[in-house]
Amino acid sequence: MQFRTQIPISKSNSPIDYNSKILSVGSCFAENMAEKFDYFKFQNETNPFGIIFNPVSIEKLFSRVCKEEWFQEKDVFFHNERWHSFEVHSDLSNADRQELLETLNKAISETNKKIKEATHIIITFGTSWIYRNLESAEVTANCHKVPQKKFSKELLPIEVIQKSIQNTIDLIQTLNPNINFIFTISPVRHIKDGFVENQLSKSHLFTALHQVLKIHNSQFTIHNYFPSYEIMMDELRDYRFYNEDMLHPNQIAIDYIWKLFSENYISEESISTMQEVDEIQKSLRHRSFNPESEQHQKFLAKLQQKINLLGEKLPHIKF
Repeated sequence: MQFRTQIPISKSNSPIDYNSKILSVGSCFAENMAEKFDYFKFQNETNPFGIIFNPVSIEKLFSRVCKEEWFQEKDVFFHNERWHSFEVHSDLSNADRQELLETLNKAISETNKKIKEATHIIITFGTSWIYRNLESAEVTANCHKVPQKKFSKELLPIEVIQKSIQNTIDLIQTLNPNINFIFTISPVRHIKDGFVENQLSKSHLFTALHQVLKIHNSQFTIHNYFPSYEIMMDELRDYRFYNEDMLHPNQIAIDYIWKLFSENYISEESISTMQEVDEIQKSLRHRSFNPESEQHQKFLAKLQQKINLLGEKLPHIKF
């Protein structure tokens, strides 16, 4: 008997392996997946400009990166004793204006290089709702607790999102025409916008993204779509799979979604290496009752031997 429906997932034609170089960008769910990539020691870079939720802000950052348009003094502002940019997350904000500009421009330079070297890029869209700065008329990636009266709140039309996603693909492909795209919609619900408004927001993302994928994939340019939202809403449709806020997937849900991702988007040859890495990670977290004992010293020597053997096969893996 089947007690739940399961989401069918197509296997990737260009799976990720331990030689792959991955760039992950987007909402907080991108960070959840990136933690898994980091744990299993894949070559992964995540959100160099912090968490970004809406497709227009993601496009704007890729435009800066791909064209190497540096941040200047006019692109930052002072608020609550820190310098910020409306184009990036508050994690990058700084008490020193020059330091902020240097950090942002270093991120542009390094991300430009990462895109050129990357084999896969994973983009996670979170919302269609945006805040527009009334003074500049620009879409903001983060409001940095500036009073809400300074912004208008808008729902991006499907056509605007579709064009934005297409522009993002075009920009990235100018630097790296061979890169593999993986798109997903974040399973995190943005209830602050309202329950109906959240559904409307996600539906705009779905419609726009699938229109883009339909055009590309009909031209034999296969861009993959991973159904993380559908897995959360359908296979895991129970509040026991959520954090206490009842909005974000908990660790069980993240582990399950990762399991489905790895089964379909990671090469079969890499699974055994992932198991080796997992064993080492668990051993490194082991705490001995008697660290000086002969038994523990043997355990450490054996563990180091495993690390060395793996390092010989894959030199980029460091513990």
